[in-house]
Amino acid sequence: MRFGHIVVGPAGHGKTTYCKTMIEHAETVNRKVDFVNLDPANDNMDHAKNIVFDVRDLIKVDEVMEDEELKLGPNGALVYAMELLLDNSDWIIEQLGDYEEDYILFDCPGQIELHTHYDVIKKLVDLLQSLNFRLCGVFILDSGFFLDAAKFFSATLCTLSTMINLEIPFINILTKTDLLSKSAKKKLDEYLEPDTNFLLIEESSWNTAWSKKYKKLTKSLARLIDDYSLVKFVPMNMYEEESLNDILFAADQVLQFDEEREVKIKDFDERPDDE
Repeated sequence: MRFGHIVVGPAGHGKTTYCKTMIEHAETVNRKVDFVNLDPANDNMDHAKNIVFDVRDLIKVDEVMEDEELKLGPNGALVYAMELLLDNSDWIIEQLGDYEEDYILFDCPGQIELHTHYDVIKKLVDLLQSLNFRLCGVFILDSGFFLDAAKFFSATLCTLSTMINLEIPFINILTKTDLLSKSAKKKLDEYLEPDTNFLLIEESSWNTAWSKKYKKLTKSLARLIDDYSLVKFVPMNMYEEESLNDILFAADQVLQFDEEREVKIKDFDERPDDE
């Protein structure tokens, strides 16, 4: 059995930093976690460790944009590059090899439509599962983006859409909490276990002409979030070992990582010769 995190979320919210931090943290607890870059536009790879493969060895967004026949902008080029990657699934299989007991973080592109509207990431998930990977999704969101009700509802719906589309268990992480002020950290607590009705009443940003016009729609969205009750967020402080331990433990629980290892030990435990 092989294990993996499908790391998704908006551009600039800390997906690559999450991968780098968790790989380094794993080393401190005597574990090896590897890294795969699935973002053809990610050029922030100078300090990446334990790289299994980089999709840019196959295709880069810049190269697609420079193609005079395609004439694609940044977003179209990224979609094209990801579809090309899927068309070369044999290349992915070759890069991953046939090693067992891999634990890999797959860093996905930051174009949100790829995992909410398109089926590109879903097809990658299906491919990895066919290669004996047990996967969990990790949705990365900047905690500073989470501090008013309107953005909270937007982020929660986007996360829920991703979870439903990819059809794998998810852990949702709020990054950059170390950058928040004391008052912001206190306010963040209100959104970790939110009462959507309270947010609708108390949040001043709703008191606009636009918000009042779509009051019923907003209430319906709040009810949807409450009814599904699937989206929970965990704050991450990259400088606190306890925070990193909690996240790694939560991911291991979702993946049943320890249980799988225990089963393998029992299955292959050698019996004494006199038995």
